[in-house]
Amino acid sequence: MAIATVLLLTGCSLGPDYHKPALDIPPQFRATATTQAAAWPTQDWWHGFNSPELNGLIAAARVQNFDIAAAIARIRQADAQVRIAGAPLLPSLDATAGASWSQIGLSSRSFGAGGGSSTRTINEHNYNLGLNVAYEADFWGKNRATRQAAVSSAVFSRFDQQTMALAVVTDVAQTWFTALALADRLAVAQQNLAASEQTLAVIRGRLDAGTATALDLAQQQALVDGQRANIPAFRNQLETELNGLGILVGVPPERITVRPGTLTALSLPFVWPGLPSQLLARRPDVASAEAQLVAANFEIKAARAAFFPTIQLTGQRGFANAALGSLFTPGGIVASLAANALQPVFDGGLLRGQLEQSKGRYEELLADYRKAVVQAFTDVEAALIAWRYTTEQEAAEQQAVNTARRAADIARAQLAAGTVDVTTVLNTELTLYNDEDALTQIRLSRFLALLSLYKSLGGGWVQPSGPIQDQFPGLSPGLLPGAIALPVGGNVR
Repeated sequence: MAIATVLLLTGCSLGPDYHKPALDIPPQFRATATTQAAAWPTQDWWHGFNSPELNGLIAAARVQNFDIAAAIARIRQADAQVRIAGAPLLPSLDATAGASWSQIGLSSRSFGAGGGSSTRTINEHNYNLGLNVAYEADFWGKNRATRQAAVSSAVFSRFDQQTMALAVVTDVAQTWFTALALADRLAVAQQNLAASEQTLAVIRGRLDAGTATALDLAQQQALVDGQRANIPAFRNQLETELNGLGILVGVPPERITVRPGTLTALSLPFVWPGLPSQLLARRPDVASAEAQLVAANFEIKAARAAFFPTIQLTGQRGFANAALGSLFTPGGIVASLAANALQPVFDGGLLRGQLEQSKGRYEELLADYRKAVVQAFTDVEAALIAWRYTTEQEAAEQQAVNTARRAADIARAQLAAGTVDVTTVLNTELTLYNDEDALTQIRLSRFLALLSLYKSLGGGWVQPSGPIQDQFPGLSPGLLPGAIALPVGGNVR
């Protein structure tokens, strides 16, 4: 009855209860039109670029990436910590068994006629078998708060893994787009080199005919040499980007066999944000920041409960007898029950320091959480602005390339006809090369802006509903709904 009474009393909570912090959420994004319908990313949003090579690289990275594998291992560690933290909530039960033997020799001397002494040996056997039970009554909720803090940390580990997976996917796409852009810049350099070499041949012919000078030939030769010198640099950068895919995909770079195509062959899928308030449920980094905050709140509860008495119940039930054959007889039954309470009186400020430390940790994580929220809004605004202006810039630069190409064609034709000098041709060819190279770089910036927009919108991730500490019952170490990465090497056990 005493145990039942204590168990019924167990359940007091010293607070504070967690409440979602007040946030300054804008009504809408500044860079979006109020009439624009939202188009949130899907979980396989990268398929919208229509690049089989990119799809294959991302599929490999989701399974083999080292950072994702490490994040999954941290989930397992966090789940194990939940089990460790939950152990004090249940009684501990130990089985004991023992046997002992001792021998005592007794000497005696007889007095009287003949005198003498004798020795008698006594053998003692003792056997025992029993169960020991110990339980700490969690009257103030300290152990429950400790376990709930561990649960929230385990939830954080899942959100952290999903944040890592999103970063890996976008890094793969960014590296791949950069490789395609370098391949395009290499192609532009090679095309312009070929055109400049044709012009050089024309000038050489005119020099032989006496209608051009050696200076004209040297100027065009310098342009050709400069364009030829750019080609190894582009090849070097291209190979570096392709090698960089190795660490993302989780294989040595020698196993990367994909060859880049062209950035102009890819599609640009449409994506558009909804309201800022909806964004917070789509960012795993914001969810992970809040999960840490919830864990810190429970740690404050545990630190407060440490100021109050702990009640320990112990019991023993078993058998003990000097004869093994009669060990389980009614006369061999032993039982005991004990309870004790421990109240801190003086600890040199230890408990107060631990409580203040927990409060300080909560304030730190609260600032981190609010920063994560503001950072989420900032990321979306920055991506929207970059997308808008790179789109405008690409259209304007494309017009510049068209104009420069017409000018270069006209100049080359007039050079062949002998109606313009070499300087005019040099200027038009250099302008064309610079504009085409700039167009390729601006196109890459536009792709990266769209990629940043996908990432800033959470990459198709959606936070599960319900209280944060109850979102993942059982805390299975496998990946959970909303995750965008697969377990490494099969199911995590």
